[in-house]
Amino acid sequence: MNFKEGEIIYIDKPYKWTSFGVVNKVRYFVCRKQGVKKIKVGHAGTLDPLATGVMILCTGKATKKIEDFQYQTKEYIATLMLGATTPSFDLEKEIDATYPTEHITRELVEETLKQFVGEIQQVPPTFSACKVNGKRAYELARKGNDVELKAKTLVIDEIELLECELPVIKIRVVCSKGTYIRALARDIGQALNSGAHLTALQRTRVGDVTLDKCMQLDDFEAWIEQQEIEPNE
Repeated sequence: MNFKEGEIIYIDKPYKWTSFGVVNKVRYFVCRKQGVKKIKVGHAGTLDPLATGVMILCTGKATKKIEDFQYQTKEYIATLMLGATTPSFDLEKEIDATYPTEHITRELVEETLKQFVGEIQQVPPTFSACKVNGKRAYELARKGNDVELKAKTLVIDEIELLECELPVIKIRVVCSKGTYIRALARDIGQALNSGAHLTALQRTRVGDVTLDKCMQLDDFEAWIEQQEIEPNE
């Protein structure tokens, strides 16, 4: 292997780790193993700290492939709590409002989910990495500034209701680049004439890369020590 020439690594991102933190850890061991001070390492699609699952990392010259991976279809398993919202649309922030759920049935949930299949308009979360006047939206939001983000056109290929133990539902979502599952949770809650936020999220696939092809971050050091490294030119 030659990480400078370019390798692709699949990691199952752990809970509460930032995507940046995963890249940093991998870069440290890659540089040490390759015997260099600096190597480019990037990832193909950010996962929120409270999300887990497939992260594709590219090193060296393989970082040119990042955009190709980003445009591939992604699959998620998401757990939603109906009847309550948070400013971040997930568990990062405390519940800020509660709504009725007595009218919600499994049949209503299934009918509502159909509305989100196909091309949709989605306003990204305020607590997101979207840029507003050159600054990240979450940086402005955390300082208490008002952030206005424009709706984006996205494609949802599939939504499947996996579990329905109201007020909690679990769904499988297959979608295009740029889809915020947190924002989808918000929109599903509104469509149900209630509220919703995300309580768990796992990215199970990016293109053909599935979870079973990913290694645990804790195993990366041992894995890389076993690899034969081509010398640098």
